[in-house]
Amino acid sequence: MQRALLAALIVGITAPAIGIYLVQRRQALMGDGIGHVALTGVGLGFLLNTSPVWVATAVAVAGSVVMELIRWYGRTRGDLALAMLFYGGMAGGVMLMNLSDAGSNANLSSYLFGSITTVSPQDMTAICVLAALVLAITVGLRRQLFAVCQDEEFARVTGLPVRLLNLLVAVTAAVTVTVAMRVVGLLLVSALMVIPVAAAQQISRSFAMTFAVALALGVTVTLTGTATSYYADVPSGATIVLFAIGLFVVFTALAAPLAKKRARAAAATGAGCTLEVPGSRTADDVSVAG
Repeated sequence: MQRALLAALIVGITAPAIGIYLVQRRQALMGDGIGHVALTGVGLGFLLNTSPVWVATAVAVAGSVVMELIRWYGRTRGDLALAMLFYGGMAGGVMLMNLSDAGSNANLSSYLFGSITTVSPQDMTAICVLAALVLAITVGLRRQLFAVCQDEEFARVTGLPVRLLNLLVAVTAAVTVTVAMRVVGLLLVSALMVIPVAAAQQISRSFAMTFAVALALGVTVTLTGTATSYYADVPSGATIVLFAIGLFVVFTALAAPLAKKRARAAAATGAGCTLEVPGSRTADDVSVAG
């Protein structure tokens, strides 16, 4: 249970940390697609009698690179190519799991929907190393990543390596999927990457605030969901996602009165007449809600 809570804490931080960039790029379902591909890595890991987490990471990273290349060059048939990649990844994973000695329905279900209480010390090592990499990228390069996700053309004009940064976002998302698969499962990991961010956007007005609130919500739902699933003897992944959806509903209900209160405050102080210079805002004060 100690390992389960630690894994939940790590995933609660890392999933929204990369999810905020995916939401900004309108690629909220990218994590779901990578999860399909990562299942092939899990099956291959069992077939080779090695760590499924590390093999799934390698396969997911390769799949994310292919997805990004399809996005760049697959102008006409890109959606069809992505669909074949996703469903091929799922089918390949199921086939490899059944060919391996450990290929049982229980093993497959634990990776599809999460089984946090079965996290091993080896899994924890992989989760900690990969999570450190994700946080180093999402926090250390937050201004550059925000600029690319907000406006690629503007970022290109300013001299940023747009394609390299886009590829870095895709690879980081792939790593996050494999970090979170033991907690919420490959089929539900996209929800944990997106829902805390969507909830945070309901009440926050800047990128920095949204980032902080999303991480706080991610940690809250993963720890609460893990503890609840243990005592209620219910699946951890489904419990965590349902808690996240519940928080989103609450924050959405709070958004309208909060917006009215801010409008009244702005009118009282005359803030509505303030002139803003285009292009003068930074990643720390630009809203990501739009």
